[in-house]
Amino acid sequence: MRHIAILTEARSSYSYFRPIVRLIDEEPDLQYSLIVTNQHLLPTFGYSVEEIEREGLNITDKIHMTLDGYTPVTQAKSLGVLMLGITDTLARLQPDLVLVLGDRGDSLMTALAAFQMNIPVAHIQAGERSGNIDGMTRHAITRFAHIHFASGPDAAERLRKMGEEEHRIHVTGAPQLDELVHGKFAPADELAADLGIDLDKPLALVLQHPVTEEFGRGEDQMRETLEAICELELQTILIFPNTDAGSDALRLMIERYHRPFIRVERTLSHRQFSGLLRIADVMVGNSSSGLIEAPVMRLPAVNIGGRQRDRARATNVIDVPYERAEIVSAVRRALTPEFKGQIDQANSPYIGDGRASERVVRILKDIVIDANLLTKQLVY
Repeated sequence: MRHIAILTEARSSYSYFRPIVRLIDEEPDLQYSLIVTNQHLLPTFGYSVEEIEREGLNITDKIHMTLDGYTPVTQAKSLGVLMLGITDTLARLQPDLVLVLGDRGDSLMTALAAFQMNIPVAHIQAGERSGNIDGMTRHAITRFAHIHFASGPDAAERLRKMGEEEHRIHVTGAPQLDELVHGKFAPADELAADLGIDLDKPLALVLQHPVTEEFGRGEDQMRETLEAICELELQTILIFPNTDAGSDALRLMIERYHRPFIRVERTLSHRQFSGLLRIADVMVGNSSSGLIEAPVMRLPAVNIGGRQRDRARATNVIDVPYERAEIVSAVRRALTPEFKGQIDQANSPYIGDGRASERVVRILKDIVIDANLLTKQLVY
């Protein structure tokens, strides 16, 4: 059997891998090991590993890596801890392939370790642009990845311009959209009961992360967003940020804003989050979900600041700075029938036909692992 090791560090990456893992389970010639780390294992952020355990997935390793403090120094050291842990894990598992995702430092450390150990690396969402340090991290992973899964033609063309060989590039689409397309999310009445949502009132979904290059400014940035939400007095579900440097300041700021119309969640299950994308009236913050997943649900997204500045976007996105008045104005515009009416799902640069995971799994199963795959050459 071909053995695939998969790394997941947070709810966001789990949404990419979940449909892939389900399909691997159905393949008699494939098996997987799920390596869980970072945010999944932190009670402060909701201990989301429990969701994976409830679903019965094959977790072979839990790598505790995250140092408290949430500063640039602790972030760098945490990645060093992961590098040591993932090396031991891969040495023990001896997988045939390693599957990583996107633009996170966790994926970079895993790709680097696997590359040094002569284990081929497959990279989901290769070739895209985003912003800040994440964009640089994504393209660093490209250099250590042997197989590139691109979400659309634009990303594939960028990989070619980076000098990657054609036989490594596969346009698969975005696997995190598969379950949305197939309607696998919590229904509205269940969400209303579990989260106290009034389905007759407008709902804002807020998710804002710290930006590494803007460390020290996150508290003020979060305040601007929260003040805008308070001015609007919208029914709001607000989710804790990720573990990047500056996260502590954002979480402390969130905890100061106790309002009857704001419900704060440390984390949500993939099923709940997907369901919220369907019933929310607007998404606010700087999460990539507003640009990738939200168009599938024709959900307006007010994208704040530069964290996603280079990411391709659909017609559902309104870009604003970290300024209360600009955020308020954008949310009000997003809620108008005119704006919602012009959102076009077909405009999305991310292929979301519900079959991306099938393509990924087929390639993982059929690709020949030989010197041609393992020995990389740059063609520029």
